[in-house]
Amino acid sequence: MTASDPMTTEQEKLAARKQEIRTAAHTARRDQADKDGLSQTITETVMGLDAYQSADCVMWYIDVRAEVRTRHALPAAIESGKKIIIPFCVDGELELFHLESMEELSEGMYKILEPREDLREVASKRVTAKDLDLILVPGVGFDSQGGRTGHGKGYYDKLLENVRPDAPLVALAFECQMFDEIPMQPHDIYMDMVVTEKQVYQGKGR
Repeated sequence: MTASDPMTTEQEKLAARKQEIRTAAHTARRDQADKDGLSQTITETVMGLDAYQSADCVMWYIDVRAEVRTRHALPAAIESGKKIIIPFCVDGELELFHLESMEELSEGMYKILEPREDLREVASKRVTAKDLDLILVPGVGFDSQGGRTGHGKGYYDKLLENVRPDAPLVALAFECQMFDEIPMQPHDIYMDMVVTEKQVYQGKGR
């Protein structure tokens, strides 16, 4: 494939557009006022969804930087009796951990809350993607069809390829992270829902 090949040009345009969206979304998210209050509205909406209520094993993410904040909701999620799972990164892959107490977390690199090192290899704490009944997904930019773009490293893409087809993918986002259209490639995965402080968008799913 040469540099003048139409496919190459199209892919370059798509990559450039995704990067524009990431830059705009990062700025909007960083400047978003009252992230704590809006995040609480979003997580309460999520926990009230029928799909969440009926799920026994739910994967949450723990917020970093300016993402929709989830850590405030984790204690109630744990106490609800559901099996709460969180991901953590090892060599570019997301591993899954059964979280039963906030005391099982410690600050890792970049002050990110992660499972304590001494608990990560405990057999009862390990979970596979197929065990998940519902997955809460962070991201940088979204559209109303469930299109998503992350940071471009593909951590979540790899994980989501291995979850059960019947496990809903629910993205959490501020309204300022919504765009008219996220450019999607064949391997990209649509969300089943995108929940913001204003609306629950019904996505295409897989």
